[in-house]
Amino acid sequence: MDVSGSQMILGLVVGVALLILLVLKTKIHAFIALIIAASVTGIIGGMNPSNVVTEITNGFGSTLGSIGIVIGFGVMMGRLLEVSGAAEKLAYTLIKKLGQKKEEWAMAAAGYIVSIPIFVDSAFVILNPLVKALSRKTGKSVIALGVALGIGLAATHHAVPPTPGPLGVAGIFGADIGLMILTGLIFSLPIIIAGVWYARWIGNKIYQLPEEDGDDFVRPNNKKVYQEFLETSEEREKDLPSLTKSIMPILLPIILIFLNTTVGALDESGALAVNDTLLSYIEFSGNPIIAVGIGLIAAIYTLTSNVGRVETLNRMEEGIKTAGIILLVTGAGGALGNVLRASGAGDYIAGQIAEWPLPAILVPFFIATIVRLIQGSGTVAMITAASISAPIVGNLDVSLVLAAQASALGAMVFSYFNDSLFWVVNRMLGIKNVKEQIMVWSVPTTIGWGVALVMLLIADSIVRLF
Repeated sequence: MDVSGSQMILGLVVGVALLILLVLKTKIHAFIALIIAASVTGIIGGMNPSNVVTEITNGFGSTLGSIGIVIGFGVMMGRLLEVSGAAEKLAYTLIKKLGQKKEEWAMAAAGYIVSIPIFVDSAFVILNPLVKALSRKTGKSVIALGVALGIGLAATHHAVPPTPGPLGVAGIFGADIGLMILTGLIFSLPIIIAGVWYARWIGNKIYQLPEEDGDDFVRPNNKKVYQEFLETSEEREKDLPSLTKSIMPILLPIILIFLNTTVGALDESGALAVNDTLLSYIEFSGNPIIAVGIGLIAAIYTLTSNVGRVETLNRMEEGIKTAGIILLVTGAGGALGNVLRASGAGDYIAGQIAEWPLPAILVPFFIATIVRLIQGSGTVAMITAASISAPIVGNLDVSLVLAAQASALGAMVFSYFNDSLFWVVNRMLGIKNVKEQIMVWSVPTTIGWGVALVMLLIADSIVRLF
């Protein structure tokens, strides 16, 4: 059945408007609202109703297939890190090394490094226990620390190979991978600086702390005075696991995933010849599901030596209970994004944008922006923008590396309901109010997008001078 572009756009507009109305004004849960919006968008957009159901189930399944098991393993590991005191040990160590009042910068720096080899959703799950531990021990708002971590993760996730999105974009444009990594690392720094400033501001606006025991959050009427806990930390640390045991469950997955992506990239480029059998084992152990599973096993056998089998299992099940709603909403967001992709609305609008009279460097940037807003996946937006704009900018006077970065960074804009990371961040930080959810994650990603736009224009101007 032929479907006009106007019908695709109508389906998109009605679906998004209905989603916003249901979430803001009714008692309908976000999970249900996302499924309803996906159904309405597909049907009005011209899809066969039975195909809409298929795309919803495929999108839900594929999204959870890629991140669901990691979330399950991650929350179990996080619970063990919390109850064993390992997260508390790491919190003490971070503050001692960096000094007081620099926790946001510490979390952003961790995100900047960790998200290069690790899928951004998985990385946030792995590091979230540190955010909560730091918040408990310092009195800093968990929102300030969580947003700082998230923006550090998102910056390099969008800009630095061997993350799949920017790596694929570089390949489509034929851009030099080394220059892509270098420019991505440079462009990420101003994004993180702006993000940390915003994180501190929003942390004051939404002052929230994790409860001392459990997964709930509280908002004290008066902000806690910044605790001078370093004076008593030495005595307290006698009862905590060693730093090696505390960091091993987090470090193991990072090392395995980084080894997988690095060796794989070197082998593919021909810079390193790796035996096929060895490569297959590296790829297996470096898959996020296996890597985080190994981290969980390490946590079980290094952090619970003084705890019985039943209590250890109970602690892990406590973590699983908190993962349920995260999994459902994340999967529903993937279902909506899949319907939007299948309806053809993303490709149609991207094609229209490609015809606008924009400077060459902005063509891939704004195509990625529009596609990201429509269907939620940053990686899909990057690849779509690169595929459409590469034939255009290839014949124009523009740096291929900058054009590739434009495709990657343009996809950073306004993460919202149809982006799985939007739900992961907000749910794990205990944010349920829609307005606050947008303030906590949609706004900082848009600030990062704006900073990236300015940097791209400046870099393009400098390149043109030479």
